[in-house]
Amino acid sequence: MTETVHVAVYDTFADWEIGYAIAHINKPLWHKDPGRYTVATVGATDRPITTMGGMRVVPDTTLDAIGPGDSAMLILAGNDIWHTAQFAPFADKAREFLDAGVPVAAICGSTGGLALAGVLDDREHTSNAAEFLQSVGYRGGHLYRDEPAVTDRDLVTASATAPVEFAREILERLDVFDPDTLASWFRLYGLRDPAGFHELMAR
Repeated sequence: MTETVHVAVYDTFADWEIGYAIAHINKPLWHKDPGRYTVATVGATDRPITTMGGMRVVPDTTLDAIGPGDSAMLILAGNDIWHTAQFAPFADKAREFLDAGVPVAAICGSTGGLALAGVLDDREHTSNAAEFLQSVGYRGGHLYRDEPAVTDRDLVTASATAPVEFAREILERLDVFDPDTLASWFRLYGLRDPAGFHELMAR
């Protein structure tokens, strides 16, 4: 049975931050269980959004049409609306998913939106900088970790400058690759070591 990984889409969606993750979730090459996952976009409404890179995306579905039982994970890219009412429905859906034990992955500004919603108050996490999250007045500062990407239970968070580390945490949490394949994948994309490519091609 195919499981859906939902990618939240909204105006000013930071295209580049989730590219490594969704490409390698959706493409079955090197997967442990090819065909297990598919990727779908989810918007607050069914109206098209415009990404930060100027691409127009029509959501596959809407937030009110999905629940935790419909999804393997919710991925939240960075954006310029994280501190506004436009992002609040996505933070609410993230809380709903986490409360039900469904993973959520957030990078860059979306971590700020989760901090505002109190989602980061009881989980280890990271973001663009500790000062960025402190500026929103959240209560989770003691759980901030100065790392490119952090996973605590069902929550993955990452800095805007760490899209490959973010992808690695997501791929590991979803069990997309076996551990050796994931290590080779990161050697190629994260460490830019050609040996990783040759290891992958040998699989």
